[in-house]
Amino acid sequence: MNVTETMPPAIQRVRAYFAPVNRAACQPTIFDPAQSGGFALDAPPAPWMDLGWIQGFTRASGTVVAAVNAGAPATTQMQVRSDIEATVRFSFESWGKLQMSLAAGTQQMNLLAAASGAAAAGSGGTAVPATALQAGSTATTLSVGATAAGAFAVGSLVAVDVDYATGQTGFVGSGVSGAYVRTALTDVNYVRRVTLNVGRVASVANGVLTLEAPLLAGVTTAAMKVSAVEGFCDREGSSFFQEWSALFVGEGQQGERVIWHYPRLQAMSGIAEQGCASAGGYEALRLAGAFRALPVTDPVDGETVVCFRSYVAG
Repeated sequence: MNVTETMPPAIQRVRAYFAPVNRAACQPTIFDPAQSGGFALDAPPAPWMDLGWIQGFTRASGTVVAAVNAGAPATTQMQVRSDIEATVRFSFESWGKLQMSLAAGTQQMNLLAAASGAAAAGSGGTAVPATALQAGSTATTLSVGATAAGAFAVGSLVAVDVDYATGQTGFVGSGVSGAYVRTALTDVNYVRRVTLNVGRVASVANGVLTLEAPLLAGVTTAAMKVSAVEGFCDREGSSFFQEWSALFVGEGQQGERVIWHYPRLQAMSGIAEQGCASAGGYEALRLAGAFRALPVTDPVDGETVVCFRSYVAG
């Protein structure tokens, strides 16, 4: 019986969405296509974040199907899957904090404003002391007081997170784990160096910094502080693996959608860019990423799964 009668989906581009994985609890973000498959592309359901259009979206299956033979002569009696693996590759069409973090796959450092006379360091020298948040701060408004607010300009970037606690080890970073500390550090600003809880200042008035968009970690806490950010830095060769839940959507000309949901993705290659010709003889650099899918258990039947592919009719 024909359940659907439609042409093969004809898509122009694929859009990427990512969501946090709780590393400490080993809990990814699950997408339910039955409930949310028709979401507006510009307004994904929380906590999914829109990272824009991507190019060169390529999926590959490394799953091995092996034959089980028996008898004389040996005859195939059944088939089994001996290895399960899936990978995905693409490049981002835009640059930003999250795009750079995903493409790097490891700690993605915030270049905190350096203190006067600080010794030079590849990922930024000793930072200016952070500014404490005052009562009334939210995910989009940071109350720092009139005096401190003067140090921040409209359009500037800020990192908002807690101090590094002396002796702390394990995953650090609010909202998304930005790094894993193996041995105790001494830099009180380390969590803000690696946090993904970053925003851009839209306005400064009455001692309050208003951000262009809500912070990834949501409403701030009393323990968080604000540091000015000059830019971002990737480091080839770091040991930490970032992990994200991913969602890729290709929308057809008839309103239908193909949705690929990877509950757990980790980078499987180092930092790279792809160059392509641009107007005026320039070369546009796009962030290239290659990722390996890790398994989850589907509660419906207990099966091990690395990717869910859904088709939603228009």
